[in-house]
Amino acid sequence: MSTNLQEPEVTEAQRPQPQQVQVQVRDEDAIACYANFCRVTGSPEELIVDFGLNPQPVGIPKDPIHVKQRIIMNFFTAKRLLGALQMSIQRHEAVFGVLETDIQKRLRIQQ
Repeated sequence: MSTNLQEPEVTEAQRPQPQQVQVQVRDEDAIACYANFCRVTGSPEELIVDFGLNPQPVGIPKDPIHVKQRIIMNFFTAKRLLGALQMSIQRHEAVFGVLETDIQKRLRIQQ
């Protein structure tokens, strides 16, 4: 006599959902700066993201871009940042339309 053991079907509503945790953040000492340039480099262990201001955003800059902020993070944090940025961009585009990152496609030729 053989017995066929099957696991009971679990619906999506019955699956445990990840809990959202509220993390307290103190940002009164944070320094805010604007960046229209970023460079990503790194090593096998860390990712380095440099931020700066490009005074000539069209074409190749004549002067060097001065890096003002450097963020160093591990790849786990970088992946969480990627997810958060993707979600934020998707929400923005859903409301305001697709963001075109190719500046040549955004330029309008004046006639």
